[in-house]
Amino acid sequence: MSLDIYIMYFFVAFFYIISPGPAIFLAIANGLTHDMKAVAISSFANILGLFILSAISISGLGLILTTSATLFMGVKIIGAVYLLYLGIKQFRSVGKANFIDEKTQIKKTNKEIFFESFFLAVTNPKPIMFFIALFPQFLDTSYAIAPQFFILTLTFMFISFISLCCYGFISKNAKRYLNDQNKMAWFHKITGGLFILMGLGLLQLKRVQN
Repeated sequence: MSLDIYIMYFFVAFFYIISPGPAIFLAIANGLTHDMKAVAISSFANILGLFILSAISISGLGLILTTSATLFMGVKIIGAVYLLYLGIKQFRSVGKANFIDEKTQIKKTNKEIFFESFFLAVTNPKPIMFFIALFPQFLDTSYAIAPQFFILTLTFMFISFISLCCYGFISKNAKRYLNDQNKMAWFHKITGGLFILMGLGLLQLKRVQN
């Protein structure tokens, strides 16, 4: 793999990653309602899920996913239902607790945070489409595939981790602007609505045609 191809991949991956999606909205929510430890755990779980998706794409299972309408539909429905579930959870959080009050704030355990983000990653068609449709295009078959796989995948994971932590950090520092119950309620309503809209949008997603 040449340096030019890697640089092109880096910029494609960077702009793909920083575009709004379920993982970013989850990082923002964790930053607002928890702390940076929770954001880091969530981000780490997300990149583990991304590694699995990358491994699937390179193992040949990605081809099965793109050519099997039934399998793709199953993955799409699971991802959509999970996004709807997250959206409903946000709406149910409205009015439950003020995030400024640390004693009454409703928090998830580290285990819940980890698996919530991990499951979101492996069922989210956004990265699935990247690793199946775009990722293989940057592999040079004249060189060994394994080293390229790890270089490209670790690059994607690194950018994703930093990006999610940055979104979480920014939202954490925005708490002072949402320091009352009414504003926090609106935050839950907006993020809940976004998750639900993304879930419904996934149902309209079509599989990649070869």
